[in-house]
Amino acid sequence: MMYNSINVVIALVCGIITAFLMVLALASSDWLLAVGWRQGLFEHCVEQGAPKPLPFQINAEPGCHPARDEPYIMASAALCVICLLLDFFATIMTGLGLSNNDPSVKTRYYRIAVWVMTLALIAILVALILYPVFFAQELELGNRTLWEFGWAYGVGWGAAIFLFGAVVLLLCDQEEEEIYYKERTIIHAENDSRA
Repeated sequence: MMYNSINVVIALVCGIITAFLMVLALASSDWLLAVGWRQGLFEHCVEQGAPKPLPFQINAEPGCHPARDEPYIMASAALCVICLLLDFFATIMTGLGLSNNDPSVKTRYYRIAVWVMTLALIAILVALILYPVFFAQELELGNRTLWEFGWAYGVGWGAAIFLFGAVVLLLCDQEEEEIYYKERTIIHAENDSRA
């Protein structure tokens, strides 16, 4: 059985943590906070006794309601879901690479994982940049003096950091695996020619 690099094991753990963080970020309505108001990617919530008028000219009763039909919210949500799905697939590829003993198959799985995780990283970064930039353009409709990004938005950045770490670790291991495989092949070829 071939030695499994600690880099790949840590990359696998980073992929699992990223998936967990993305589920938390997607499920929360705490992306954007103001007095009496919480907004997530799929819902916004109005607290009991929230000051009137509500942000963005919304007339709603206290409680949670489906997210506003703003293109930037829908695009950010779609990109976050894409990130979660791509990360899940890449994490499976990393696990399959870890469980395989054939160096060429391992390398193939790791390459797929690197490319897919890179696409997931791009998706989450675009979502995390798109969301505040377009929110800032509709800030005058906010009817609140203070807006804050909530913990779920921060969790999205945490997921991006773990995803970046996984990509870097897989890239480092890929280089190491290719060098080891080429060295082993050359040494075996030299020994065969001497015999």
